[in-house]
Amino acid sequence: MTKKRKRLGAGKLEENKGKLFLCATPIGNLDDITLRVLNTLKEVDLIAAEDTRHSIKLLNHFEIKTPMTSYHEFNKVEKAGYLVEQMNQGVKIALITDAGTPGISDPGEELVKQCYEAGVEVTSLPGPAACITALTLSGLGTRRFSFEAFLPTDKKEKQWILEELKEETRTMIIYEAPHRLVRTLKELYEALGDRRITICRELTKRFETAFRTTFLEALKAYEEVDPKGECVIVIEGKSIKEKIEERSMASREMSMEEHMELYVNQGIDRKEAMRMVAKDRGISKREVYQYLLKNEL
Repeated sequence: MTKKRKRLGAGKLEENKGKLFLCATPIGNLDDITLRVLNTLKEVDLIAAEDTRHSIKLLNHFEIKTPMTSYHEFNKVEKAGYLVEQMNQGVKIALITDAGTPGISDPGEELVKQCYEAGVEVTSLPGPAACITALTLSGLGTRRFSFEAFLPTDKKEKQWILEELKEETRTMIIYEAPHRLVRTLKELYEALGDRRITICRELTKRFETAFRTTFLEALKAYEEVDPKGECVIVIEGKSIKEKIEERSMASREMSMEEHMELYVNQGIDRKEAMRMVAKDRGISKREVYQYLLKNEL
């Protein structure tokens, strides 16, 4: 696989040196593709695509003639090994997903892992990502956030994650298909209680919507209208004030001795444990010290 090298960015693709290019592609609007990604897709020797039938439409639209090969969830381990071998022989490969940034909730992470293990250079070309697009559109807090992608189908694993999310103070981002959206909203409501959420669908497309609502309001709305289009659910995190109040309430139900033991048993030294107990109970560290001294704990 050899072809004349064209200029790419600030320099040229090096000859005889394999490399992986993670190329973000549009999540809807084709105008969102970057010039750098377009140039790279034309310049590399091979494009590894999650679904070649889907990606051929993108390549045809931009008149890109680079050959493609399939790389998806069901062949990701074995095919990654083959692609790494090719790159070790000097082949330059671009990885694209059906939409968005490779490696985000798709098999791309396996190829990246194997590249690093084999000493193959990897670079990521920034561009569209549904999770970030939805977050910035949501109207919820953006400084701190967590990304959960699709919740697992295994019931026990899903329940474990939902239990974790109960205490999450960061804004949460979850992907969901339209036919599972109502079920997932019910599960999230039962686990987290009613929260402010934004349901984003058809991002960057003609019928893009950002439905700012709550779990209960959304469930009521979807009783009348079936959800359509791939969805991103952005969820308000638990407030730090609420967590402090819960901790304070729980601490008042414990004796001072039990409270100290709670932290000491976690390997925290006594001085720091006293500080934490004082903070939880809304008293001074001196009061904790005097109480423990008096009761010889």
